[in-house]
Amino acid sequence: MRTWTEDVMAERMRVVVGVSGSLGSLAALHRAVAEARRSGGEVLALHAWEPPGGEFGYRRSPCPPLLSAVREAAAERLAGAIGAAFGGAHPGVACTARTVRGETVATLLAAADRPGDLLVLGPSGSWLRRGLRGAVGARCLRRASCPVLVVPRPELASALGGLTARRVDAELRELVGGRG
Repeated sequence: MRTWTEDVMAERMRVVVGVSGSLGSLAALHRAVAEARRSGGEVLALHAWEPPGGEFGYRRSPCPPLLSAVREAAAERLAGAIGAAFGGAHPGVACTARTVRGETVATLLAAADRPGDLLVLGPSGSWLRRGLRGAVGARCLRRASCPVLVVPRPELASALGGLTARRVDAELRELVGGRG
């Protein structure tokens, strides 16, 4: 008869990481890959999305073409984030990318549900988003059944902190050769 520890060790460690496309989530993705490489595990990169206006708003006023567009945009955002994080190269570990319709915290906690999982998160978004919904990291820390690693904000994100997303994109384009 196997013990609980042997059962957990027999399963391949899974590192679940939330990916929004922000610089912080890209840093979390890199850390998740490093943790999976160190432990011989695999990475599950998740991007949670909701219909505009949330589920309640969508139920009151459904619009299937809009829902399809939002789903496609979420898939493109996740693929773009993974491409940006690794420059199109393979990360060197088994990596599965999924978009999931649902609230971010609930989606991440549902995915990181095994005892041997590790949930890796980047720093929470803007002060407005944290104020409206609460910090994702703090909410996951309170409710997770597995270890949670919150990666600090990257230096580049701090340096660009006062700029708008459009201005950050323009600055980065200038740095990589003036394309755009």
